[in-house]
Amino acid sequence: MKRTLRHILTLAACLAAFAGCMKWDYGTTEDFQASERGLFITNEGNFQYGNASLSCYDPETKHVENEVFFRANGFKLGDVAQSMTIRNGVGWIVVNNSHVIFAIDVDTFKEVGRITNFTSPRYIHFLSDEKAYVTQLWDNRIFIVNPERYEITGYIECPGMTMESGSTEQMVQYGKYVYVNCWSYQNRILKIDSETDEVVGELTVGIQPTSLVMDKNNKMWTITDGGYEGSPYGYEAPSLYRIDAEKFEIEKQFRFELGDWPSEVQLNGTRDTLYWINDDIWRMQVEAERVPVRPFIEYRDTKYYGLTVDPRNGDVYVADAIDYQQQGVVYRYTARGELVDRFFVGIIPGAFCWK
Repeated sequence: MKRTLRHILTLAACLAAFAGCMKWDYGTTEDFQASERGLFITNEGNFQYGNASLSCYDPETKHVENEVFFRANGFKLGDVAQSMTIRNGVGWIVVNNSHVIFAIDVDTFKEVGRITNFTSPRYIHFLSDEKAYVTQLWDNRIFIVNPERYEITGYIECPGMTMESGSTEQMVQYGKYVYVNCWSYQNRILKIDSETDEVVGELTVGIQPTSLVMDKNNKMWTITDGGYEGSPYGYEAPSLYRIDAEKFEIEKQFRFELGDWPSEVQLNGTRDTLYWINDDIWRMQVEAERVPVRPFIEYRDTKYYGLTVDPRNGDVYVADAIDYQQQGVVYRYTARGELVDRFFVGIIPGAFCWK
């Protein structure tokens, strides 16, 4: 299961975090000119194998290019690619166990800069061209960076965490406040004042909230995985939560069955429909009063690992990690649930980013 796997991998990363810096060996390069619109897939790769990679898919032509970072730059992306964000034509790729964030030109895939010396970075959230937050695993701080200078400029101390239990994940913003879910061995959403860079509030939810998105009504949604049987932090049935961003309080809790493992909450382009993975792929309107009884896309006896929705036409893309060893597959469905394409990417495709 996705979160269990990530927990094991990142625990090992903690033990090896400062054992040495990742070395990049430069080789021959290729020239690319990507289409105006496309979908990036970050492939995590296997922990400590340094085989993370980046794929790029053109929805119009249904053409995929794999290993584009390596082919454009002449060196591997690194160890465990976690996430990617695009801002002003620059793609920011967060590479967890290599403790680095690469900045690339989204048309040529060539590196334009990098920020190093993180603990175990997870996600980056931009406040301006000169300021961004970077969440961490196994660190009780959120890092503040200057993207223009590619440097770390400060830290936000997170209350109730130690270096061993620290965990901050995805971020959304409402006004001047940035909200972040705390996942591994945590059960909170933190509220950060982006002007003072201080945590000014926290909200308790279920055990291990795995995702965080903001819908059209300024309601935040998070889904908890409930931990696992035998966990020292506890084990409970997971839940989906709707949270009012302005009041910072829970409005609705949708409970799952004990033993379910929901994850990867996503929104469509109009932010009025939720999608998530719980063996099957599920879909629900944000105003719904109960979760659906039938899935949108049925389970295929495989390992659904990542999920995204095309913001333009509502097509749904599902990443299949297969056995975590071979190339993964991405399935593309229409908004009606019809399969229209499937393509191979890298090892353990985990996150998507729309250009």
